[in-house]
Amino acid sequence: MNDTPRGNRLHIALFGRRNAGKSSLINALTHQKVAVVSDIAGTTTDPVYKSMEVLPLGPVVFIDTAGIDDEGTLGDFRVEKTKEVLRKTDVGIIVITADQQWGDLEEELAIKFKDRKIPFVVAVNKSENSSNQYKELSLKQNVPVIKTSALSGYGIEDLFKELTALKTENDGRLHLIDGLVKEKDIVVLVTPIDKEAPKGRLILPQQQVLRDILDTGAMALVTREFELEYALEKLGRLPDIVITDSQAFDKVSKIVPESVPLTSFSIIYANQKGDLSLFLEAVKAIENLSDGDDILVAEGCTHHRKDDDIGTVKIPNLLMKRTGKKLNFHHISGGFFEKDVSKYKMVIHCGACMLNRREMEYRQVFSMQSDVPMINYGMILAYLHGILDRAIKPFLKYSNFKNAYKL
Repeated sequence: MNDTPRGNRLHIALFGRRNAGKSSLINALTHQKVAVVSDIAGTTTDPVYKSMEVLPLGPVVFIDTAGIDDEGTLGDFRVEKTKEVLRKTDVGIIVITADQQWGDLEEELAIKFKDRKIPFVVAVNKSENSSNQYKELSLKQNVPVIKTSALSGYGIEDLFKELTALKTENDGRLHLIDGLVKEKDIVVLVTPIDKEAPKGRLILPQQQVLRDILDTGAMALVTREFELEYALEKLGRLPDIVITDSQAFDKVSKIVPESVPLTSFSIIYANQKGDLSLFLEAVKAIENLSDGDDILVAEGCTHHRKDDDIGTVKIPNLLMKRTGKKLNFHHISGGFFEKDVSKYKMVIHCGACMLNRREMEYRQVFSMQSDVPMINYGMILAYLHGILDRAIKPFLKYSNFKNAYKL
């Protein structure tokens, strides 16, 4: 569980004013000196992330943030960074102190949580000697209010219980292969050896899908695209599904019989991390592209670019060849995402294996609200190779997806 990628961990973020004790509280929750603690207001600048295994929550990442009341030019920048953390928060903790009144800043945070359907709890820090029971605040916000002390450990176990309850109530996330693979199925994974992958290892999407297959009780045959035809012959029977790297779609689709379901790692991630119907709707915008249109290519991780890089070379070249248009491509990567995407005609996004679902949902909805379609790497590659219908067909069993797309 300690090797669980951050994108698959429950993100628990602490928010509050300077000197509310957020850093001390995160140290108490993790039983480690994760964050620097000081009486000086504004000690925490950039968000601090700590991934760990906490029973019964499982793999989580705690996020310590700068004070929401920070001041000055640098303070405004820190507050902006704190607000960005909201995009990826699964469960929030608003931290106040026993001698601090619930004010407009806390109210604004609570409204943001509720608008984004983020479950949260209020932790009243430095309150072991306080007689106030905070019933009025709990009733007003309709959330648990827990008295705690990061210094003595008072109330920390109660806070954990509430976090566990919130996590259980809101843990409806899909596993990668839900609805695609069942027990005793035979799955063929086509995994080209990515030049950008560390030597001796598969890239993250391949690792995670393989693990989910094994956890399901199914069986996996892993092969490169060059050995696929031979692998199918040796298998002795047709597989129940073939999952390929999107970059090998063209070659793989010609080898795998039409009767065998075929999709890609990237499309599987699009289904788990975001709304597959919205990604698919964005395909329509491809045929409306014009010369000079700006297109944003976004990736959730950073890596050294190769000469045949998928985001900077392959997809742009294929897209311009298909449309016959001269397009302007802009590239961003990692945790950064544009604050204004309105100048772009389209956003093309990777599978987001390094981002959690909350962050990917934010990016997708933000683009949609900006009237800019966002399409997934795997889906645009399937479209450009003329096999999109086939690549998304395995997902049509989802009732909320059937009505969104007709083959």
